[in-house]
Amino acid sequence: MIEKNILIENTDPRELYGSNNQYLNLIKTYYPELKITARGHTLKINGPEEQIEAFTSKIAEITDHLHRYNSLSANQLERILKDEMLDPKVADAKSDVILFGTNGTAIKARTKNQRKMLSSIDKNDMLFAIGPAGTGKTYTAVALAVRALKNREIRRIILTRPAVEAGENLGFLPGDLKEKLDPYMQPLYDALRDMIPPEKLSFYIESGVIQIAPLAFMRGRTLDRAFVILDEAQNTTTAQMKMFLTRMGGDAKFIITGDSSQIDLPRKQASGLVEAIRYLKDIEGIDVIYLKEEDVIRHQLVKQIIKAYEEHESA
Repeated sequence: MIEKNILIENTDPRELYGSNNQYLNLIKTYYPELKITARGHTLKINGPEEQIEAFTSKIAEITDHLHRYNSLSANQLERILKDEMLDPKVADAKSDVILFGTNGTAIKARTKNQRKMLSSIDKNDMLFAIGPAGTGKTYTAVALAVRALKNREIRRIILTRPAVEAGENLGFLPGDLKEKLDPYMQPLYDALRDMIPPEKLSFYIESGVIQIAPLAFMRGRTLDRAFVILDEAQNTTTAQMKMFLTRMGGDAKFIITGDSSQIDLPRKQASGLVEAIRYLKDIEGIDVIYLKEEDVIRHQLVKQIIKAYEEHESA
């Protein structure tokens, strides 16, 4: 048994320990053989030497994450403790940044599978990103599209969703077709507003550089030199998915996102997303990445909600 003091430098200990020592208490559960006492910027550790070394290394990873991202959530902390985050000694902090958004905010890939999306789209022209709500699949896809537009790799961005009514009836909403559909497309608008200043975004939309439309509007088009994102793809039929995929023109990039656990199609209707993955997963130039509950970057309860539903459905 030995004793060691760890000095927390260049980091506000309140951010490391969490509100009411919430984060510190979580860290302690992973090192039950250690006695850990926090005194301001100093952590006093008593216990087996091997455990203290492991703890010291882990604290360094956590503080490195704080330096790089200026934030730490309970979800992120738990992934670091479980070794599910990227090793900061290996990861290049600059390679995490997809682009700088509104007010200079860095839009980053924050999990291993989000980073896989970055590397995959550089190598492949079509990518399926599959995972539960909150894993950042759509947000990351939009960021990649905006980056490609800023780098002049493509001429336009096209964002689309199948207009499937998930328990709501769009026909009862007031207004014309655009006014009915705009709320349904809101997640795509929200992502774009984080990445493009309002005036420029309005110009892009009005000039057709960025197009946001229901999937049915894709029929008959050839989409070349475009970055195209199909969101909520689990709600496409087989015919709709085939129609969409065959719109691909020259120098185009396609990302298809969806959650196969949230299909809103009629019970006997097969999901075009599920079938497409089965049919296309072995074709060169097409990649499939599965994001998991560990990639959830929303409120920490979302991860637990997803897990609870999965356990119930499997039972």
